Amino acid sequence: MDLTLFAIFLIACFAAGTTGAMFPTGPWYKSLNKPTWVPPNWVFPIAWTSIYLLIAFAGARIALLDGNAYAMAFWAMQIAFNTLWTPLFFGLRQLKGSLPVMAGLWLAVLGATITSYQLDFWAGLAFTPYMIWVCIAAALNVEMARLNPGVVPIKTAEL
Repeated sequence: MDLTLFAIFLIACFAAGTTGAMFPTGPWYKSLNKPTWVPPNWVFPIAWTSIYLLIAFAGARIALLDGNAYAMAFWAMQIAFNTLWTPLFFGLRQLKGSLPVMAGLWLAVLGATITSYQLDFWAGLAFTPYMIWVCIAAALNVEMARLNPGVVPIKTAEL
């Protein structure tokens, strides 16, 4: 594995992750109705740090392999959807509006997981926790939208 490539993928991951700091949950999120199975707040930074390290590892492993075009495209797609979801859900409070982005993220992570496994067992294995986490996140997104139908999204003109 090329450490420079790993660093580049890791920078991309943590750049996407900065949206969490830019759009924190805040009091409005604490006031929302949540499903009983929502993970405690301390789980999220641990999960995301681990996932970002793993998918940077996967990206660095598959970047140099022949036939990696689809895997790299799915890698780019998942990080783009990952970056977009947080500002929509937490920043603009688009509980329903973030669902299509979550669907895109889920499909991109599934594609990245499958194509990574096809190229390199360890890269595919590294994407597997992310796939599990995105399934949980998608279910949470659906439940949060269902349990909080009265949440009024913020219009971009208000920012």
